[in-house]
Amino acid sequence: MKIVVVGSGGREHAICYRLRIDGHEVIAVPGNPGIAEICDVYEGDPKSLDADLFVIGPEAPLVAGLADELRLMGKVVFGPGRDGARLEGSKAFMKEVAAKANVPTANYEVFEDTAQAHKFLEKMQAPYVVKTDGLAGGKGVLVTNDLDLAKRDVGEKLSGSTFGEAGRRVIIEEGLVGKEVSLLAITDGKKALALIPATDHKRLLNGDLGPNTGGMGAYAPVPWLSQAILDRAMTEIVQPTIDKLVELQIDYRGVLYAGLMITESGPKLIEFNVRFGDPEAQVVLPLIEGDFGQLMLEAALGNLLQTKIKSNGRAAVTVVMAAPGYPQKPVIGAKISLPPTDVLDRDLVVFHAGTAKDEQGNLHVSGGRVLAITGIASSIETAREKAYKRLEVVYFQDAQWRDDIASNALVDN
Repeated sequence: MKIVVVGSGGREHAICYRLRIDGHEVIAVPGNPGIAEICDVYEGDPKSLDADLFVIGPEAPLVAGLADELRLMGKVVFGPGRDGARLEGSKAFMKEVAAKANVPTANYEVFEDTAQAHKFLEKMQAPYVVKTDGLAGGKGVLVTNDLDLAKRDVGEKLSGSTFGEAGRRVIIEEGLVGKEVSLLAITDGKKALALIPATDHKRLLNGDLGPNTGGMGAYAPVPWLSQAILDRAMTEIVQPTIDKLVELQIDYRGVLYAGLMITESGPKLIEFNVRFGDPEAQVVLPLIEGDFGQLMLEAALGNLLQTKIKSNGRAAVTVVMAAPGYPQKPVIGAKISLPPTDVLDRDLVVFHAGTAKDEQGNLHVSGGRVLAITGIASSIETAREKAYKRLEVVYFQDAQWRDDIASNALVDN
């Protein structure tokens, strides 16, 4: 099958890698240097290409309506249209849909006025959670016990000084207590199949300290997550949301990514995303048994024939190497030293995210999250060892990474 993958990050590298493992012909638009090592890349407009399937990776083109444009041209597309992509493009809309679907989630209010938001915060109990309504690259959420910091964050967001137009409306919600899980489900617009759950590490520093990022690492599967809780998440959160979208006449075909908090009373929704997680894709996609391209094609055609997504029984751990200054002001340009690897290796993969090549062919840092080094093995412990061992021989000046990715995977129960 010929498949076009739109995007240029680590998530898209993981998608292309998986599709190439499955034997498909892949064209990435525009791709990145790592993707270019495993498939063709194209700098032009994806609408000018022909393929059996189009897969849209990032949230921004989904929110902008690229899937709609492609479908109007008769293309088969994996990814929601503009209406469904509002689940990520507007957290206020997402909360409205969740409420209408009776999905368990945090209590919240939406604000555009700083004074009213401050009054609401003063009545709340810590922790305080402040989110941009619009897209912020995974960095628009503040969780803090400091009321003054929460108030300052609200003012900065609503003024546009931190996230521009994306922050001129904020959602303030109660802080949920529990353990976070990323649940990605494939849906054909009517039913959904759960992928292997993963755990993301969002904070910049060891011990889950420091600012939120787009993700500093992840592992899958999640040993402490029971099948019973996973089933509840699908029946109480994912499927009711899809059913509500049908009622709203939104034909949602693609990934529905539920960020969950597993509380004492069960799973609760933190947020929905409308694409594969990053770095979750780097640990989930290598663990799927069977032809993943065929699965996406069935979803895109609106007719999932498969009834369950099976695991190949392995585990994966990915560690993100980020640029100095990330996430606030990443410093780009440093030269990257990356030892040669088998780019389609089944046990160790270096996924590119923020990389670029100069005219001499040298690899340089071009974004905040630069590389996602992924170990794949029979156990989380061995996968983790593989990832960190490879990290030791990858270098760029002042690189940042966490030393504790997946360190608590087996004891966190």
